[in-house]
Amino acid sequence: MSTELTLTAENFPTEVLQSTEPVLVDFWAEWCMPCRMIAPAVAQVAETYKGKLKVGKVNVDDEGEIASQYGIISIPTLMVFKDGNVVKQKVGALPKHEIENLVKDLI
Repeated sequence: MSTELTLTAENFPTEVLQSTEPVLVDFWAEWCMPCRMIAPAVAQVAETYKGKLKVGKVNVDDEGEIASQYGIISIPTLMVFKDGNVVKQKVGALPKHEIENLVKDLI
């Protein structure tokens, strides 16, 4: 079973903005090869930090309003939310250790 949430306009406020734990959000698209390349690393981070960190994915094609709200112009974009605010952001296909570095000091 996946530990990653599928984020939509309906659940984004509850799952991300009102979360009591940090949330790593992966903005991606099906057609994006770099997004597909980092998917296993994002999934591993989700599993490793389960219970301390939420990990969610926003498909920018399906959820364009969320992507627009956060100024997503390149994907993959990883954002870390804490207490409803973006505290870190990285764009591009990152290796697992860099994804972990985004969240380690917040958990």
